[in-house]
Amino acid sequence: MRWPQDATGWPMADLSRFAHVRPHRWHIQEGGTGQTILLIHGAGGATQSWRALFPILAQHFHVVAVDLPGQGFTKMGARARCNLTHMAEDLRALVDHEGWTPTAIVGHSAGAAIALRMAELGGAPQPRIIGINAALANFTGVAGWLFPVMAKMLAMNPLTASIFSATATGRTVARLITGTGSTLDADGLALYGRLLRDRTHVDATLAMMAQWSLDGLTARLPENTARTLLITGSQDEAVPPKTSAQAAAQMPGAQHIDLPDLGHLAHEEAPDLIADHIIAWLAT
Repeated sequence: MRWPQDATGWPMADLSRFAHVRPHRWHIQEGGTGQTILLIHGAGGATQSWRALFPILAQHFHVVAVDLPGQGFTKMGARARCNLTHMAEDLRALVDHEGWTPTAIVGHSAGAAIALRMAELGGAPQPRIIGINAALANFTGVAGWLFPVMAKMLAMNPLTASIFSATATGRTVARLITGTGSTLDADGLALYGRLLRDRTHVDATLAMMAQWSLDGLTARLPENTARTLLITGSQDEAVPPKTSAQAAAQMPGAQHIDLPDLGHLAHEEAPDLIADHIIAWLAT
């Protein structure tokens, strides 16, 4: 997406700025005062994912949200750096460049995996990690080898993103969101529609999927000592809540909370409830 051409009506655009920290030109939204919380969206999302949760947290903390490389308004500088470790390293470089010392990193879906990888990379003090419907398991069975291969093939075809973005109708977007177990209002659906109709955003999401692997991270969960809260929505159809329950059971400093009647986009459906859990947990 292009700034400022595509910024009209974008949530919290008044809080946006950019930082060129190699290899990417990062889109950052920043507000509030106090201890720093870093927000990392999931694959295919952008800062709009935090449009309701951000202002609540900003009443208590200094809150920073970023777009992942090539997604939203962040301009990707190296296509080969869309895997888990490289994105965690590049985000760590951004954090260091900006002088932030996050008290906590909140990640949604794949963003939670990036947050945990960042915790592994070190830094003092170690941030607490909050995962919302954390994507912490690879596909199993046939999908375990078929889906990554398909993603690589799609990402290699320069026409794939163009075709998808050109054919993403409002009905397509609504069906995709409903398939996650979540219900969004018209404004929320329209924002995802803007992302899915943007060829650059779709291309970057495909590149991320093609390079994604959780094998190392999940194998090291018993060694990850970051204090971690994994929040799930019981109706999540994208990442089963048991994924977070199993991950929390392996980690020495983790706990799991399951919330009824919420889907994969729980933080967009019930931002006040999610904020209450985050604020209360950070106060302990």
